[in-house]
Amino acid sequence: MVYFPMVLGWAMQAAAFIFIHRKWKDDKSHFEDMIDYFCDIHEPLQLLIFPEGTDLTENNKARSNDFAEKNGLQKYEYVLHPRTTGFTFVVDRLREGKNLDAVHDITVAYPYNIPQTEKHLLRGDFPREIHFHVHRYPVDTLPTSKEDLQLWCHKRWEEKEERLRSFYQGEKAFRFPGQSTVPPCKSELRVLVVKLLSILYWTLFCSAMCLLVYWYSPVWWYFIISIVFFVLQERIFGGLEFIELACYRFFHKHPHLNSKKNK
Repeated sequence: MVYFPMVLGWAMQAAAFIFIHRKWKDDKSHFEDMIDYFCDIHEPLQLLIFPEGTDLTENNKARSNDFAEKNGLQKYEYVLHPRTTGFTFVVDRLREGKNLDAVHDITVAYPYNIPQTEKHLLRGDFPREIHFHVHRYPVDTLPTSKEDLQLWCHKRWEEKEERLRSFYQGEKAFRFPGQSTVPPCKSELRVLVVKLLSILYWTLFCSAMCLLVYWYSPVWWYFIISIVFFVLQERIFGGLEFIELACYRFFHKHPHLNSKKNK
């Protein structure tokens, strides 16, 4: 059970995910390096941000309401107040690096059940339905100043609160001013077939890997060497993404990707 999150974290490192400590003074420099790196290599990216920072539980909602009370904001029932520092920084940095075409505002609703922990998933308590409301905001429609962008983000959360209130207190469906779009080929039979094939594939794959590790010594050594490598590189360098950044700076003679912007 402990090994799976480790492997997942290593895979995220290999995909150059941006890891944070949830402390802006510790995260800002790493954000700068990673975003500037993506802009410099002209890598198309989709950056998923949760400005509220965590999931909606009673404890988190109480903390969000305390934050609202201290800052003169309205209290929410269906969302948490967003923390806009990271959001505005990322938008400004990507826009400055000409690597931002739009911000997609996504609201997610669960009309029946909302699994909160791994325990729910182990019991097979998966969501019966998931509804998405997506609104695309092109980059030229976004405010240019940091203060206006913060207000823009808070405005979107006010809309989310009203949208989710209407969803849960109404007919359990989002209302669209225009024509809603339903993804094609999403029949119940197709979803069931995909689930069954996924379960079959991962069951066979995991079983085969276990058998290979047990019977075939080169595979056993491959896994041991891989684990040792990932553990050591994380302890020494902090993660694969730091090695990737260092290699880019070395081969392209960039001592620090954002040094020219800090002068």
